[in-house]
Amino acid sequence: MRIAVFSAKPYDERFLKAPAADAGHELVFFAERLTAATAILAADFDGVCVFVNDQVDAAVLRTLAKNGLRLLLLRCAGFNNVDLVAAEELGIGVRRVPAYSPYAVAEHALALILTLNRKTHRAFNRVREGNFSLEGLVGFDIHGSTAGFIGTGKIGCLTAEPLAAMGCRVLGYDPYPAESFSKIGKYTSLETLLAESDIISLHCPLTPATRHLINRETLKLTKTGVMIINTSRGGLINTEDLIEALKSGKVGYVGLDVYEQEADVFFEDLSGEIIQDDVLQRLVTFPNVLITSHQAFFTETAMRNITATTLENIEDFLAGRSSASEVKAKKS
Repeated sequence: MRIAVFSAKPYDERFLKAPAADAGHELVFFAERLTAATAILAADFDGVCVFVNDQVDAAVLRTLAKNGLRLLLLRCAGFNNVDLVAAEELGIGVRRVPAYSPYAVAEHALALILTLNRKTHRAFNRVREGNFSLEGLVGFDIHGSTAGFIGTGKIGCLTAEPLAAMGCRVLGYDPYPAESFSKIGKYTSLETLLAESDIISLHCPLTPATRHLINRETLKLTKTGVMIINTSRGGLINTEDLIEALKSGKVGYVGLDVYEQEADVFFEDLSGEIIQDDVLQRLVTFPNVLITSHQAFFTETAMRNITATTLENIEDFLAGRSSASEVKAKKS
């Protein structure tokens, strides 16, 4: 197949191009995000391969289908940016990478928790400037604290396990409880989790029901000084409400690997430009906020797994085989 790869970075080409060629497929890489304006670039392709910030709504899908495109490949697990109903109506198959490396994301979430707590990022910069003062670097013991996990799938469980091993009490909230999590911690209501947790870590998909799950009202239920970690999807948090809670001291620590309006910022080098996002710029001014640019997934293992699953998805599609990677609209 001939596949247009959107939102492509040099590392995407490095991992994907040679294995795809070996399998007999031609991949053409576009740095542009897939949008209504760029969909025409895929006019002569059999399929497109997209990432988390590509726009795959009904209008884009109609343009793709008009040009004969048959397959949409997601090189990520989430598919909240895809209009699945329109894809099905237009006869476009949708396949994703459901699990490229849950360990990578869990490890990054743990890194955010430990770094924020012990302020190692601030200590690193201080020592480089000859400042060896401990003032302002006090943390808290993970042992004996309570961590709440909203979403207890594979990543949630993998993040909870080391915290439990360190003596942390673990709570979980998920409409679909997992036996594996029950062996680590205790399921409770969302309200109880918010009220009792010192650390709240988000590991749920972005859906209409979970959009802005963390907002002004839910933040009122949390402990003063709570730590909030998000390595899932930016839209789970109402960022303006979060900023108000940071300013008041209600929220004591924030670790974000995702951001609601990240599409035009994350994955890009904007160091020589004036960033126009005032909300993001306000966030980065807080000394107790740590932001990384959607890198939790980014390990050698994960990139190899994304490549392998993407190529398998192409072969399964060509052979007419269904698989666990196939995504379809839910029937009402």
